[in-house]
Amino acid sequence: MRKATKILHSLASCGLIGALLGYMVVLIAAPQDTPTAYANVRVIISALCNYMLLPSLAIAMMSGLLSMVVHYQFQEQRWVWLKALLGFSMFEATLGIIQAKATTAAAISIKIAAGEPQQKALADAIANEWGSLIVIMVISIANVVVGVWRPRLWKTAD
Repeated sequence: MRKATKILHSLASCGLIGALLGYMVVLIAAPQDTPTAYANVRVIISALCNYMLLPSLAIAMMSGLLSMVVHYQFQEQRWVWLKALLGFSMFEATLGIIQAKATTAAAISIKIAAGEPQQKALADAIANEWGSLIVIMVISIANVVVGVWRPRLWKTAD
C-alpha cells in the first residue's frame, strides 16, 4: 500500500506540473488577437484545468494524506507537515486561479461580444494569470523538492 500511494502521488505531481506548464505554453504560444482566438485559448485552458490540473491536484493531495495514514512514521517527520502545508497552499491558490480565470474570462468575453475593445483588460487578465501560475509552479516545485530531499528542518530540544 505504501508503494502504491507513493507511485500515485508521484504520478499526480507529474500531472500537476505538466498541466501548469501546458497552461503556460498555451498562454505564450496560442494566438489571442481575435475574439474567436481568445475563446479558443480559454477552451484549451479550461480543458487543461478540468482534465489534468484539478484531478492531478486532488489525487496528489489525497495520496499524500493517505501516505501519512498508511505510513505512521510520516506523522512524526517535519518535512511531511511542511509538504502538507505547501499542498494546502497550492490547493487554495489553484482553486483561486481557476475561479479568477473563469470570472475574468467570462466578463471579458461579454464585453468583446458587445463590441468593446478589450486589449487592456485582456493584458491585465493575462498578467494576473502569470503571477498566479508562477506562484503555483514555485509551490509545486518546492513540494517535490521537499519530498525528494526530506530535510530534517529544525531539531527539537531533548
